[in-house]
Amino acid sequence: MSSQTTREQIVAQADALFYARGFEATSFSDIATAVGISRGNFYYHFRTKDEILEAVIARRIAATDAMLAGWEAEGADPAARIRCFIRILIANRAKIMLHGCPVGTLVTELAKLDHLALEGAARIFTLFRDWLARQFEAMGRPEDADALAMHVLARSQGVATLASAFHDESFIRDEVDRLCQWLDRIAGGRNG
Repeated sequence: MSSQTTREQIVAQADALFYARGFEATSFSDIATAVGISRGNFYYHFRTKDEILEAVIARRIAATDAMLAGWEAEGADPAARIRCFIRILIANRAKIMLHGCPVGTLVTELAKLDHLALEGAARIFTLFRDWLARQFEAMGRPEDADALAMHVLARSQGVATLASAFHDESFIRDEVDRLCQWLDRIAGGRNG
């Protein structure tokens, strides 16, 4: 296995473990075992857990950028693109019911730890916020685009949190339907 491949596998496994277990509860040994490498080989790539966290955040930012670009390409209009964001709750429902939102859980944990990487992790929310605001602007709502973006973002975080608490898939589906109905009213020029 090449050095770059090993590094990518370390970051991918760390990302999965940080999501499932949390950053603080995940050890070097946990990650090394998941990748199937010795701790010595592990330290060749990363000296500290904070270095791994930085790489995980960079990976998540890149994945978010790619996902947003995909939604731009596949959505025929701003409302369709926003629905892509809303429906991610359905696409990821099994993971969300087990662990919550990957961004929300990491940001919350880092905030509790007063960790220096909090700002980087929160940047993922900023990517979503800015992208959603651009969609609402394109929908003809420039005066309240950011407020609408924050509403969608906050609602999706609430759904993810409660879905994780109650392990209720029908709740996710119902809330996604309600949020899409609200979006249809907004797109139709009616206040939501």
